[in-house]
Amino acid sequence: MLRAVSMTKSFQGNPAVTAMSFSVNPGEVVGVLGPNGAGKSTTLRMIAGVLEPDLGSAELDGFDIMRQRRAAQARLGYMAEGTPLYMEMHPLGFLRSLAALRGLHGPQARWAVDRAIHDTRLENVTRQPIETLSKGFRRRVGLAAAILHDPPVLILDEPTDGLDPNQKRVVRALIQRLTPGKAILISTHALEDVTSLCSRAVLIHRGRLIEDDTPEGLAARAGAGDLDAAFHALTRDAETEAAQ
Repeated sequence: MLRAVSMTKSFQGNPAVTAMSFSVNPGEVVGVLGPNGAGKSTTLRMIAGVLEPDLGSAELDGFDIMRQRRAAQARLGYMAEGTPLYMEMHPLGFLRSLAALRGLHGPQARWAVDRAIHDTRLENVTRQPIETLSKGFRRRVGLAAAILHDPPVLILDEPTDGLDPNQKRVVRALIQRLTPGKAILISTHALEDVTSLCSRAVLIHRGRLIEDDTPEGLAARAGAGDLDAAFHALTRDAETEAAQ
């Protein structure tokens, strides 16, 4: 349902992502792991059609993001890093505006907004200015915006970044409820997100995909006892190989 094909991007001659290829199937949550500056957000932005790749492309539910961008993005829910929102609006007005932009009107729009609010547990804050909400609730508003049109593909960039442990548990529970039938791609530096949510993880180092396996498989292949140790071992090995 999501397929990245040899996506490549450079900035001012410096490679950010090189020949990135992987796929995500329906009902699967795939985590994108890597150190800071590895190319995680650049990869997600290219797949979402926010950033133009130099080479390669991506398919969302069978539609090419380069040649059929409007149709591809209609099937995508995207929450960018930092969850950018209109802070002066309240969640209800924000979601109603997005519904109109998505071409939803009347009963169809009301149903979509009500379902997104219910799924993300926003009922008690729908008329509060977004700028007054906690980070956890802002993440929920971002998720509600991403799922408003019930897309088959979700891309979530650092969905639990900056949240306290309780807020992280709430956001993870939301993602788990959304998983059946959808292809979900998550960029994260929180390894607990991967162990609790993801059926697979792709490890990126210096813009290249170096591993694609289950969390358990990554740990076993690195000879490590857990994903945290595996992440550091695999990254260290890739750094050593690049230096040789």
